Amino acid sequence: MSRPENPLHQPHDKLVKSTFSDPDNARAFLESHLPSKLARRMDWNSLTLVSGSFIDPEFAATSSDLLFTVKIDGQPAFLYILFEHQNQEDPFIGLRLLTYMVRIWNDYLRANPGATKLPPILPLVLAQDNKPWKSSTRFADLIDIPEGAGEIKKHIPDFEFQLVELFRMPFEKILGTPMGILTLRALKAEKLQTLLDDLVWDESLLIQLPSASFEMLMRYILDRDLDKPAFHRRLKTLRNPKLSKNAMSLAEQFRQEGIRKGRQQGRKEGRQEGLIFSQQQAILEALEIRFQRVPEGLREEIESIIDTKKLTRLHRAAITSADLETFAAEL
Repeated sequence: MSRPENPLHQPHDKLVKSTFSDPDNARAFLESHLPSKLARRMDWNSLTLVSGSFIDPEFAATSSDLLFTVKIDGQPAFLYILFEHQNQEDPFIGLRLLTYMVRIWNDYLRANPGATKLPPILPLVLAQDNKPWKSSTRFADLIDIPEGAGEIKKHIPDFEFQLVELFRMPFEKILGTPMGILTLRALKAEKLQTLLDDLVWDESLLIQLPSASFEMLMRYILDRDLDKPAFHRRLKTLRNPKLSKNAMSLAEQFRQEGIRKGRQQGRKEGRQEGLIFSQQQAILEALEIRFQRVPEGLREEIESIIDTKKLTRLHRAAITSADLETFAAEL
């Protein structure tokens, strides 16, 4: 029961998905933010990640999601987390959630054709804005009910989602596993432009991270628009020798990767420019051979074209056209 993965275009997506796909990190996060009475009734040992994404393509660059199955009092249920990375709240987030929930239920029915009832879905939204949300967390509040027509309410679907706002959470009050805490602190700090502050570089938490998690966190931080000298000064403040060595080594590794990537991109662009120039010259040469001249205006127009497919087509036209006017009509 899954849908195709959304491509992870943004560093936020990579960090939150990699962090909270881990059941231990997800459990600690969810236990901290779901209603306590409900959390106590869940069999957290049954928490299982469901592959795929339910997000609409137009929101793939600003949102990511995770779906888990869990048992509540022995019965199956879903926990759905929507991570919102955009800079402003979506007042119709409830409608989007309803769309995603219907997709989850439809997938469930396809996987369980004999089912007679649907499992509950508990939706949770993690908002990363740098200001508080004002929207209601109840879906029914989106509906404009005519005054005096309260009876219509029973015909309207309704649910409430759990909203977690990083803006309202002090850094030191963020709970969870070491990686979960540092991930949320980094997301919050990025909005406040405080990624080099002590609470993000909490050595008591950093030293507990597996090497892969530490590398992922460092990649996220370095991928932001940081003052590089300030970043290196931050590294030098690390007191733990192992932590300092690993951070320094990763910073150098990322720098070398950036250099190689830049060189590869430069070579790729150079090859593309060379191909375009060669195609343009081939067209001009074919026209000169066939018609003895190429008017300056036509030459300039050909030299302004950078679409390689169009240049290929024009090269054929230069060879087959009966005259320059026929060729010009192909431009």
